[in-house]
Amino acid sequence: MNKIKIRICVGTSCFVMGSAQIQSLEFNAPADIADHIEIVEERCMGLCREIAVKHNHGPFVFVDDELIESATYEKVVAKIREKLKKIS
Repeated sequence: MNKIKIRICVGTSCFVMGSAQIQSLEFNAPADIADHIEIVEERCMGLCREIAVKHNHGPFVFVDDELIESATYEKVVAKIREKLKKIS
């Protein structure tokens, strides 16, 4: 099975707003999802600057191709579990 790709913005603003806690998924993911995810940290996704799109609620995380704004550890874990249910 392919792993679910988790892309975390770790730019300054997102980092300060909570992406540091989300990064802990790399080492402290719940057992039911740990073997099914790949964590990628991106320096800055630039979404906070896209005024036309109105993305202004960091931190930003992509779970595969789905964007989570105002991401938290809990929101990301819930989205991963949701995706895993659809796959199985």
